[in-house]
Amino acid sequence: MSKNYKTTVNQEFEFDISQEHLSKLDAVKTTATGYHILYNNTSFKADVVTSDFSKKTYQVLVNNRPYEVVIADAIDILIKDMGFSVGASKLSNSLIAPMPGLILDVQVTAGQKVKEGDTLVVLSAMKMENSFVSHIDGIIKAVHVTKDDAVDKGQLLVEFEEENN
Repeated sequence: MSKNYKTTVNQEFEFDISQEHLSKLDAVKTTATGYHILYNNTSFKADVVTSDFSKKTYQVLVNNRPYEVVIADAIDILIKDMGFSVGASKLSNSLIAPMPGLILDVQVTAGQKVKEGDTLVVLSAMKMENSFVSHIDGIIKAVHVTKDDAVDKGQLLVEFEEENN
């Protein structure tokens, strides 16, 4: 499958980005979250303010102007085109670490009621903060991590059960 991405900026503008475009990008990392980008002989300063890995959403400042960027890869696009994206993640009753990292914050406790979209855990990975949110309305069954824990990819972080109304 090709490495093509569909990028949406501020829920308004869509761009298709190919692996070829990315290979020609002149970007230099300047800080832990900052980059200097040269595009069409124009200089840009970009800083990744926040990231939500599970939703592939990023808050980025470009020349001090804020942008919300959503990046979908070929698999995300295929799943959406097949009509499986809505509710697909609701089948899982746990949150698993998608990458190794350090737990920066745990915002839930066992027995707590959560709504879809509530932040559960904040994980630092590759010098970026990733907020992981609940994909269902439910009750936290167990929390398996605490602040400052180092976690491995695939490690169980939070378990929950669907709320019976």
